[in-house]
Parts: sequence; C-alpha cells; structure tokens
Amino acid sequence: MNSPVIQLLVLAGIAIFLILRLRSVLGTREGYEKPRTQEPTPKRRSAPELEVIDGGPDPDVTDYVDADSDTGKALSAMKTADRSFNVREFVRGARGAYEMILTGFEKGELAEIKPFLSDDVYEAFAGVVEAREKDGLSVDFTFVGISETTLVGAEFDKATNDGEVSVKFVSESTSAVYDKGGDLKEGSTTDIKKQRDIWTFGRTMGTGDPNWFLVATGE
Repeated sequence: MNSPVIQLLVLAGIAIFLILRLRSVLGTREGYEKPRTQEPTPKRRSAPELEVIDGGPDPDVTDYVDADSDTGKALSAMKTADRSFNVREFVRGARGAYEMILTGFEKGELAEIKPFLSDDVYEAFAGVVEAREKDGLSVDFTFVGISETTLVGAEFDKATNDGEVSVKFVSESTSAVYDKGGDLKEGSTTDIKKQRDIWTFGRTMGTGDPNWFLVATGE
C-alpha cells in the first residue's frame, strides 16, 4: 500500500475519532432546538402587572391595600403630593428601620437612632432607658428576624402635606435582663420570643427630604 493511501486512512481514522469524541461531550440533538437562553427571573408581585393609565389602579398601592379604602386613598394622595414616594420602597425601608430602632432601644444606644425618632418618641424611649440605668439593669438583646410586615393604615393631611403610615411587624428576638450583680432578672438569651408591634412613621410630603420618622408605637 503506497504512502498517500496510508495517509488518507490515518486522516479518516482521526476524523472518525474526533466526531465520536464530540458526540460524547456535546450530546446529540434531534430536530430543531431553540438556542438556550437564561430564563428571566420572575418578579415577585402579589397582584397582576398593571400600568397606571388614565386614573386606573396603581399596583404600588393595590399590592398592599384596596385602592378605594381610606388607607388606599391616603397613599394615592401622598404619591400625588410627592412623586418620589413609593409604597414598596417605604415598606422595605420600614423593615430595616424597625430592626435598627428596636435594637438600639433595647441596648440603650439611643444616640444612634435619635435621628429617626420624633421628639415625643425619643423622650419616651429615653425615659425607659434612664429608668433601667437608675435601677442598675442591663439588657442582653439579640434580634432574630421579622416574620411579618403588614401595612395597616395611612393618613394624609392635604392642608399641611403631612403623611403618616402605620405598619404591623411580627418579629422574633431573645432578651435577658440582668441586675447590678449580673444575676438574671427576667427573660433568656436562648428562648426566642415573638413580638407584635404597630409603628407609625410620618413625614411631610414633597419637601425633598425623603426621611421618615417614627412618630408613634403601639401593639
């Protein structure tokens, strides 16, 4: 067998080997397959995607409350008075504020949270912290997490542009109170307790200052 024929046979063998190798790595496709593309991550929404057209429902409001309720009307009025106001962003921010303020209060670190409190709330918090310190009590507090955040009310004063939004939080934490001698007075550092609060945040809409202040607390 002459040299050219041998070379052809060798090349053919190499080609067959490469084809089989590629099939084992890539697999086979039968029929037409669309190119693989990354599936878009679906948006988490509790209501259908709606656009606000000619006074139609605003999903930023209806995702949380009935648009025709007093709370829904107040939220819509706030959005009209301040185009930067977004209910979803507010609720997200309220969750973060709740953890930060509650932790600061329990640990007696009021200086860090004072900028987020109304004068009345700050004075109430300061009174509790001062009483604890006077009695020689200390608190070991750990915030575990928030299991529920629900927008439960809103009010808007068109004359002053003052808006208030109330949110119910259900959270979990551990809290232990010690006396001067370090003896446990109440609570536990391991037993997780559930806590329910309704906090009201307020600010003047349309002023350019997006910061909300805690103006009232309740259960």
